[in-house]
Amino acid sequence: MLSLVLAGSAYAQIKVGVNVSATGPAASLGIPEKNTFALLPKEIGGKKVEYIVLDDASDTTTAVKNARKMIAEDKIDILIGSTITPNSLAMVDVAAENEIPMISMAASSAIISPIDSKRFWVFKTPQNDSHMSTAITGHMNDNGIKTVAFIGFADAYGEGWYKEFSKIAELRKLKIVANERFARNDTSVTGQILKIMATNPDAVLIAGAGTPAALPQKTLKERGYKGKIYQTHGVANNDFLRVCGKDCEGTWLPAGPLLVAEQLPADNPVKKSALRYLKAYEKEYGVGSVSTFGGHAWDASLLLEAAATVALKKAQPGTKEFHAALRLALENISNLPVSHGIVNMSDTDHLGLDQRSRVMVQIVNGKWKLYGQAN
Repeated sequence: MLSLVLAGSAYAQIKVGVNVSATGPAASLGIPEKNTFALLPKEIGGKKVEYIVLDDASDTTTAVKNARKMIAEDKIDILIGSTITPNSLAMVDVAAENEIPMISMAASSAIISPIDSKRFWVFKTPQNDSHMSTAITGHMNDNGIKTVAFIGFADAYGEGWYKEFSKIAELRKLKIVANERFARNDTSVTGQILKIMATNPDAVLIAGAGTPAALPQKTLKERGYKGKIYQTHGVANNDFLRVCGKDCEGTWLPAGPLLVAEQLPADNPVKKSALRYLKAYEKEYGVGSVSTFGGHAWDASLLLEAAATVALKKAQPGTKEFHAALRLALENISNLPVSHGIVNMSDTDHLGLDQRSRVMVQIVNGKWKLYGQAN
């Protein structure tokens, strides 16, 4: 009888393991993600949902430890996280080993591509670096830029961005004249910026995320750089604006529609779903508090809800059958509106976003201003 009670208890709820970078260099990304999980529904398809949220402190080793703990001790059905690319890449092995579906909230296309025996279990919500590189190079072409200097994080995020950007830049006849790196916790990048300025580029692309990405930009301005400066969608939050201040004025970046949801035209197919999250978040945390990174967490929950509703018809939570059914249901999500786009997954695409998931934005008077659809 006791065994039956315990079995019934195990099937009573869906357990979601969440790993975020709520402290450390990526905190400005991870905190709105953590905040978002407090807003999510506590029931899906008649089953209670338990969210177990851990902080990896922006550290890869801790991210792996957290993932293993939630799988072994908490018996989670799905793993969501991490906030940043290096941590997410490290968690891929853990998810695959245990055959637990995983939804990453980090950007690099390497997290889900190529879809091999490990990435078979992994999905993600942010737009790919390759996707956004196309938008940046298109804007550069439209604005007569011929030479570009690159400076990015000295980790998988920076490397992924350089790989994708350099490939598309070559196709679009853009010459990369410098390639520099910096660490997320660096306090000076003067040496790298001096090397960049010596090449006199028409534009500089900074491939960083969160507030650490402000350092190269502020240094460029201090050194009198007059060309165009581009950032990635990794800086799309108000903490970046606060830290970078006046040195960010005029900066260009591609971003998810959520960043400028209220500026989107009425016929934009993402406006309604983006505003739904914006209103829910700002109701709880205040006007102007919404972040695109929190949107990635919200979108992960929408994917989970859609997939779990299907998977529950085939198996019960806490079982390998449910995990497999959940993975398959994620892979077959079709036309799902989320805060950053419309998702259409497949067995060859574990992101599912298209050109509707990006717009070009400029920082004007310390605020995000919609420029238009990205090319």
